[in-house]
Amino acid sequence: MTPKLRSTFSCQSCGYQASKWLGRCPECGQWNSFVEEQTAASGPRSPGRVQRTGMKPVAITAIGADEGARLPTGIDELDHVLGGGVLPGMVVLIGGDPGIGKSTLALQAAGRMSHAGHAVLYIAGEESAQQTRLRADRINALSEHLLILPDTSLERVLEHIDRIRPLLVIVDSVQTLSSELLQSSAGSISQVREVTARMVDVAKTHGVAIFLVGHVTKDGALAGPKVLEHMVDCVLYFEGEASHAFRILRAVKNRFGSVNEIGVFEMAKDGLREVRNPSQIFLSERPQDAPGSAVICTLEGTRPLLVEAQALASPSPLAMPRRVVTGFDLNRVSLLIAILEKRLGLHLYGQDIYLNMAGGIRVTEPAADLGVAAAIASSFREQPLDPHSVIMGEVGLGGEVRAIPYLEARLREAEKLGFRRVLVPEHNRPPETFSGTIEVSAVASVMTAFELLF
Repeated sequence: MTPKLRSTFSCQSCGYQASKWLGRCPECGQWNSFVEEQTAASGPRSPGRVQRTGMKPVAITAIGADEGARLPTGIDELDHVLGGGVLPGMVVLIGGDPGIGKSTLALQAAGRMSHAGHAVLYIAGEESAQQTRLRADRINALSEHLLILPDTSLERVLEHIDRIRPLLVIVDSVQTLSSELLQSSAGSISQVREVTARMVDVAKTHGVAIFLVGHVTKDGALAGPKVLEHMVDCVLYFEGEASHAFRILRAVKNRFGSVNEIGVFEMAKDGLREVRNPSQIFLSERPQDAPGSAVICTLEGTRPLLVEAQALASPSPLAMPRRVVTGFDLNRVSLLIAILEKRLGLHLYGQDIYLNMAGGIRVTEPAADLGVAAAIASSFREQPLDPHSVIMGEVGLGGEVRAIPYLEARLREAEKLGFRRVLVPEHNRPPETFSGTIEVSAVASVMTAFELLF
């Protein structure tokens, strides 16, 4: 007997369900996010879900700690973000803005692994086979071991995976697949959740690595319920501005590697190119003797990066001056402006202040505080900073410069790029055993740092 269908309204942001349409979600607070879905009132458990039964409790000391052999994707920057390569049974969710390069990166990885002789299945839910072939030809991803399946039925896709048993499966995108067991349309909360759960079951049962390409909302978050990020093993965000050639692949979750690792790519006509030395690229167009320009050192995972912080302070005609920030935290900039006014007497309350991290990179580490403050002061005073100096340190509310981690790795990066002097916190003064040739100046406060810089 066919189960009776009933209508439910699901929030497309958090998955909250209600029996009637609501203008505002009581769970996440989003407006106009409820969509009607048809669900079965009662019925048997989904027959397509793989059930891993018959397991018995085992002492944790009796379980092997070997995670298995990692397989390189052929893209070193992607392997670095993943923690060394792809593991069998690993499920990776890739998100990013439209046109940022998610499909290009996935197809390039599929092409590199298929060139190594591994079977790869590419589920093209958004493109036809001919369109995928044209893009693969452009980025040199053609291989007999790369199989293209332009299908959106989850059941048919699972049948092909069970028959082919590929090493890697790429789903582009997860919002285009739909299960015949559910009445709701593709891309809905219930469909995305069911598709991801079934894919995770297949990956863990058969040892197949799966890449899921996901859409994002206008706020930049992955579309679908938050539970998707909990279900997968790794979540990667592809970041960058459409006007910039550089793209940053950032890991925000990784069960088999370090989080906050980044990979840097350059978008070219033949696909994504790896950037081997990101610091040199970010500093390649740095102006000389220009006020408001400071070189800072930030740490992304285990990788130190040298970035140019650009600031512009100009008199404001408005009662409330503008504070425009790109690539840095606006609240952090407001805090640094207050410190410069209170502790150093810089009259910034009547100034429009603009701050930009060159190259389109986003800096979140507090170690950039001192460099950002120096860039703002340099623009306000119309005094350029030493172009051969790197500034790093966290600034406290009392004007003190606090210690930062992994100082030696930062010093090595600055020395490698030819910088002569580095300003570091007093508590990070390097030991006498440090063999570097770069001059290190330790400062305890912002006032001391500015005495050396200006």
